[in-house]
Amino acid sequence: MADRVYTVLFLCTGNSARSVMAEVVLNKLGKGRFRAYSAGSHPTGSVHQYAIEALQRLKLPTEGLRSKSWDEFAVTGAPLLDFVFTVCDKAAGETCPAWPGQPMTAHWGVEDPAGFVGPEEKKRELFRATFLTLSRRIELFLCLPFEKIDKLALQERITAIGRS
Repeated sequence: MADRVYTVLFLCTGNSARSVMAEVVLNKLGKGRFRAYSAGSHPTGSVHQYAIEALQRLKLPTEGLRSKSWDEFAVTGAPLLDFVFTVCDKAAGETCPAWPGQPMTAHWGVEDPAGFVGPEEKKRELFRATFLTLSRRIELFLCLPFEKIDKLALQERITAIGRS
């Protein structure tokens, strides 16, 4: 089962920064073993310019990124999900749709850099820090022995990543 592709959905309220960055990072680092998506409960309609900037700085793809509703992933024909991670506290507290595939879920909350009010350079620093936090968590996730541990152990490990 080593050739299995796992499907992951990252959620936050606006789907403009954190969840989008996580989607891009997992798609890059997952090297074809993972297919990541992102969505929001109340999407802003656009990806934040500093999220795009942070991704482009590291030469990660940004073409085609968009802010979208989580409703797209709860309909017939949507991808069957293996994992759903909330990356903001607001989305974690909302009642989520029933996801196809009965995925494992965990909360990987990260402060919203888009909500910062202050100097632009400080805001850019917060976006970079958010990107690094999400990247570290995704790297830990990618190191898990998916085929070798049972669901309960896997659930415990993905939950623990959100506390790191």
